[in-house]
Amino acid sequence: MSALKSIIEVSVTVSLILCSAAFAQSPAEISCKTCHTRSPQKSGYREALDSSIHRDMDCTDCHTSISLDEIDPTSPRSHGGEVPPVSCGDCHEDEGERYIKHGRLRVGTDPDIPRCSECHGTHDIRPVSDELSRVHPNNLPATCMACHTNVNLIKDHHILRGEPIKLYEGSIHGRAINGQSRVAATCIDCHSPQSESEQPSAHRILSPTDPESSVNHFKVPTTCGRCHKTVAEDYLAGVHGQLVLRGDQDAPVCTHCHGEHGILPVSDMRSPVSAARLTQATCAPCHESVALNERFGVAAGKLPSYVDSYHGYKRKGSDVHVANCSSCHGAHRILPHTDKNSSIHPDNLQYTCGECHPGISSVMANSSIHGPGLGEVYGWPQLIAKVYKWLIVMTIGFMLIHNFAHWLRHTKLRAKGDCVVRMTAGEVTQHWVLMLSFTVLVLTGFSLRFSDAWWVQMLFGWGGGAGFLIRGTIHRVAAVVFIICGCWHVLYLCTKPGRSWLRDMMGSTRDLLDMYNHVLFFLGLRSKPPSFRRFSYMEKLEYWALIWGSGVMALTGIILSYENFFTERWNLSKVILDVSQVIHYYEAWLATLAILVWHIYATVFSPSVYPMNPAWLKGEMPKDMYEEEHPAAPGLEATADKTRPQSDDANPD
Repeated sequence: MSALKSIIEVSVTVSLILCSAAFAQSPAEISCKTCHTRSPQKSGYREALDSSIHRDMDCTDCHTSISLDEIDPTSPRSHGGEVPPVSCGDCHEDEGERYIKHGRLRVGTDPDIPRCSECHGTHDIRPVSDELSRVHPNNLPATCMACHTNVNLIKDHHILRGEPIKLYEGSIHGRAINGQSRVAATCIDCHSPQSESEQPSAHRILSPTDPESSVNHFKVPTTCGRCHKTVAEDYLAGVHGQLVLRGDQDAPVCTHCHGEHGILPVSDMRSPVSAARLTQATCAPCHESVALNERFGVAAGKLPSYVDSYHGYKRKGSDVHVANCSSCHGAHRILPHTDKNSSIHPDNLQYTCGECHPGISSVMANSSIHGPGLGEVYGWPQLIAKVYKWLIVMTIGFMLIHNFAHWLRHTKLRAKGDCVVRMTAGEVTQHWVLMLSFTVLVLTGFSLRFSDAWWVQMLFGWGGGAGFLIRGTIHRVAAVVFIICGCWHVLYLCTKPGRSWLRDMMGSTRDLLDMYNHVLFFLGLRSKPPSFRRFSYMEKLEYWALIWGSGVMALTGIILSYENFFTERWNLSKVILDVSQVIHYYEAWLATLAILVWHIYATVFSPSVYPMNPAWLKGEMPKDMYEEEHPAAPGLEATADKTRPQSDDANPD
């Protein structure tokens, strides 16, 4: 009994000691550890919490819905159900009050708005200064990218894709952050408003359309000025900044010139403000805008006058050291020439120009830079320009008249000998109608595509747009004539001469042999070219290409002209309309180039017919030319009696 009594006393003593030790710890720690050390998955919560900024807090300080008295460690759901989200605002009251919106999303109305844990983490929350923190400047782009590259969020809320963040990573700011810079701008530095009493906060990111947003059009200079204070002051003192201060929506701000996320250093040739791109990529889009020039009363034509100047020509020669817009006008503190502080004020021009041209005189510095184009000046230069223009017209005009007379005389002399009837009067008429309608279609068709070209302006750029209305009418009339000519030719092929024409135009195995022998002749492996019959393989290819192209152009042209009819009556899809437009455009190019490269060479520049095959004028061609071009063709006995050569089938070899 004494031994048993001793054992009981020892047990009670040990129990009291253990209980005392247990009650010395937090009940929450004991209860949470009981479950969260059973498995690696659950123990990870505790390990993450040990390295977080909340490591000295109890679990129930955040998970306030959990009651330790109701925990059942033996149950699969110790808490009795799902643990509700933690309310961070209970402790972080200022941040909770500030976090009302994120972009266009509002707290409490849109379930997709980012929660605290999506940016800061859950149990592994670290201070911003910790390099392992998700909101540390080095890690912030990756944190923002999690949502801004989410396809579903992008689709549902029309937010920007991942390109802005990719551009940022390659920008001067992103590269500085990757280089462990502590002062380079990150996402929140630009996208969070800042008051005089607080630093930028990611808890108040607003949409650009919000007047209080730091990336609102009128707030951009102030936002950039947080880091670039001197530059912002210069900008706001200039004409662009003054427009912003008075609330002008068209005034350019920092992002108009430098870009938004992909800002590159001036030394980078890809930058829109680099010496290579500044003039045309950055300044010209605004200063060559008709609407902006009319609204602000700024004279147009500054870019062409610069391009035609000495500086412009040097720039075209890839000289990046030559003066550009900012060299004279400044980059940020741009002032009108009437302002005495302006770099282009008459009193300051000698100094401004002297930076590149030391010792320049005041007279030279004050000479016109943005005057009219090259040669369009006043005084003696204007007189000399006029003399040269007349000299060019007279000299080149004389050359053209001389050469045309020489060419025409030789053409007539060559046609005086024995002739062969190559085409009948009806065939010549068909060719003329086809030629004229095709030429009109080419001119009026390409005028629509290249409406700014000088030759288009000369033809149709009159009457304040009336010329282009007439262009469309002419194009459609020519198309009708072209189609009628095609139908006429089809009917002609039903006649006896037409059937003979069609038979001789059909391809045969002999054409392949002629093509092969012609290639050998080109390569010098054959002393003479092949003997072509009435129509060579070259003429046959051109003829059938014309037939095919005419059908394609007519079909697509009709679809484009009556697109409303086909879409309403036939329910034609937009894809077919788009395809028809592409085919019509590129088939026009193909046909035009084929005529210029293939047909004109064969009828004008080929050594065997130069200076011209006159058959297109009245259907006759010199007999010697016909013999050289078609030595195997029948009907060579036809001479001045104008007998038409017979068909190849009439006199087979």
